[in-house]
Amino acid sequence: MIEHLIPAWMLIPFAVMLLCIAVLPLIPHVGEWWEHNLHKLYVSLLLGTPVGLWLCFNGMDHELIHQMIYDYVPFILLLMALFVTTGGICIRGDLKATPRTTTIIMALGWVLASFMGTTGAAMLLIRLVLSTIQQRKYKVHTVLFFIAIVANCGGLLSPLGDPPLFLLFQKGTPFMWWMQNMLPEWFVTGALLLGIYFVLDTYYYKKEPTANLMADVRESTKLQMSGLVNIFWLLCVICSTMFINSTYIPEMGAHDAPWYLKLLREWAFILIILGSWVTTKKEVRVKNNYSWTPILEVACVFLGIFATMTPALMFLQQNPLPVDAPWQFVYCTGALSAFLDNAPTAMVFHATATTLPVDAATAVAGIAPEFMKAISMGAVFFGALTYIGNGPNFMVKSIAEQEGIDMPSFFGYMIKFSLIILLPVYIIVQLIFI
Repeated sequence: MIEHLIPAWMLIPFAVMLLCIAVLPLIPHVGEWWEHNLHKLYVSLLLGTPVGLWLCFNGMDHELIHQMIYDYVPFILLLMALFVTTGGICIRGDLKATPRTTTIIMALGWVLASFMGTTGAAMLLIRLVLSTIQQRKYKVHTVLFFIAIVANCGGLLSPLGDPPLFLLFQKGTPFMWWMQNMLPEWFVTGALLLGIYFVLDTYYYKKEPTANLMADVRESTKLQMSGLVNIFWLLCVICSTMFINSTYIPEMGAHDAPWYLKLLREWAFILIILGSWVTTKKEVRVKNNYSWTPILEVACVFLGIFATMTPALMFLQQNPLPVDAPWQFVYCTGALSAFLDNAPTAMVFHATATTLPVDAATAVAGIAPEFMKAISMGAVFFGALTYIGNGPNFMVKSIAEQEGIDMPSFFGYMIKFSLIILLPVYIIVQLIFI
């Protein structure tokens, strides 16, 4: 017998919250209003507060408290720790923008994304990429591939890589599971995208005006790096995520453990954030155009997502979606990840997968390994299909436009890039591995 029966109408706040994220930025004038983080907080509170009160009045306050304190707080503090530490590393230079050089930078970001997060890797390297290609006439394709490779696909190998993987890690997936089980998918996807980019960039490089290529050589400068103390702090984030958990500290997982012990890892994140901030010279962050705005935006938006998602996840466990094959999980998770947000989408389909039969001996976070692979692939890869699928996408687009690059519109991005290049690659990888 189901202890708490969730009515279908309790999914409405969650759906409205996701639609606000997807649609409001695209509406003239309304999009300008939505840009302010305070307004995002208003919407989160407007939708999340009634949900929280309903859960409390119906005796489900425990589920709400667990979701907000033990899922939302760790999620935000991990992102903040990655954001602050990587924001303190400044890489500057204007390299010669040959296809070989730009492809190497892409490959570096692809590798780094799993270890410092897609947001961290994207923010670390985007300005280097833009300064490198600034003298070239044909630049848009480089930014588009950067969004796909660095800001999305590279983050498949660890819970640090992308928010949906961290939430799945919170559900009980071992830290090294993705590295041990999804390396082939990560490698093939990256190799295909990097190969396509190299061929395309070589084509455009041959079309560059001679004056542009001469200026590129004449104005090139050496790489300069500062804020390297943050490499230490970044390693602290990685080690804290790996080792400060109930696997290595069983007391953290005890049912009657006090809240401050259960959040021991998050206390470490706070100390790392403070350590990075204090030990990084102010001019380094100034060079990086560092701002708290992006991480505050994530905190405000996901406050509403996590609050409204609580009854939605409970409802899906009681009323599973009609998907039961791994390939269906890839495309269903992927479709919603592209147009809504990949982190809550991963949670929705994880909740669906928990209702399907599973061998306890091989289960990963309560679901079959093949479903974990499918959900991870769909959430991480397909977040690149639109500007709104993953947080760094819009950030990269905005920075590129600030540098004078005429980026495609929302639908232009899909028509000119994601549907004709990314989707075929994803289908090939799915056919090979799932």
